[in-house]
Amino acid sequence: MIPCSQINKPIAKFDDVVLVTGANGFIGTRLVDNLLVRGFRRLRCFIRPSSNSRALEQVCSRFGHCHVEIVKGNLLSLDDCVAATKDAVAIFHLAAGRGEKSVPDAYMNSVVTTRNLLEATRCWGTSRRFVNVSSFAVYANTNKASWRKLDESCPVEPYPELAGDAYCFAKVKQDEIVKEYGLRFGIPYVMVRPGYVFGPSKNAISGRVGIGSFGIFLHLGGSNRIPLTYVDNCADAIALTGLSEGVDNQVFNVIDDNLPTSRQFLRLYKRKVRRFSSLYLPHAASYAFCWLWESYSRWSCEQLPPAFNRKKWHTYWKNTSYSNAKLKGLGWGPHISMTEALSRCFESWHKETAHA
Repeated sequence: MIPCSQINKPIAKFDDVVLVTGANGFIGTRLVDNLLVRGFRRLRCFIRPSSNSRALEQVCSRFGHCHVEIVKGNLLSLDDCVAATKDAVAIFHLAAGRGEKSVPDAYMNSVVTTRNLLEATRCWGTSRRFVNVSSFAVYANTNKASWRKLDESCPVEPYPELAGDAYCFAKVKQDEIVKEYGLRFGIPYVMVRPGYVFGPSKNAISGRVGIGSFGIFLHLGGSNRIPLTYVDNCADAIALTGLSEGVDNQVFNVIDDNLPTSRQFLRLYKRKVRRFSSLYLPHAASYAFCWLWESYSRWSCEQLPPAFNRKKWHTYWKNTSYSNAKLKGLGWGPHISMTEALSRCFESWHKETAHA
């Protein structure tokens, strides 16, 4: 059962309708669990028609006294969005495009879907909070001084179309449309921006550590701290920011304490999960690599897509420190320590790898 940070003045009552989109996802199932543990009894869980809802049903089965409604639909359908948002007092919007390689697909599944959900929210006028789960990927880290911590006051990428990353572009535009609806139509919102969310069921090394696209793993992070947040801690932060009074139209970053360096994480992963070869590229070499790739992409009129570029280097591999002070000021703290979180993950990933 997920431990929860205390909400002093919640904006919703326990019998109010709370909507969670992407409820069967990696974070979504933990968020549903967190809300049920807190005592919210009327959850509406929105998932895609083709989704496997087994994990979500297992979570809900532990709370037999609650009314949890699992609704299947498509956020590209305005009618489905209107039905999903009916009577909802709080809306947690986690559903987003994942893994899309093209900007149009990412835009459709993150921005258009969010606009539909906001339009539906306007129809009913019952929402006291629209919680948009964003990402660290939206931050522009290019001109930030090396001594300054990345926090909520840091600028968002002004030209996401040049980042060579469809996900970054879509999340920036998604944030923009949420702010627009908040300004034009008075929809109260909170923007939650997690770092890299990890957990036992997500056996993947963050791209902030390195990449394995070239036959050998290129370790690019070195001594950089990785902005990790354990999935249960992240879900707790989303619930807390989404339901606390007095935080309308604010942004909260979500990262845990005691962040490991890229080098520490990779060393532990090799020792506890599986062995593999890697090649470390110092920061100057990785920057030169990104510059050369970007230059050739431009010269070839993008016959080689700009998958690696200086903007991506600044976002992923520039030496950066992070702050979670604002979230802690709301009463949040990571209930699962980084040591415990890594231990759980490495044990689970090792078993998964051994049985593969």
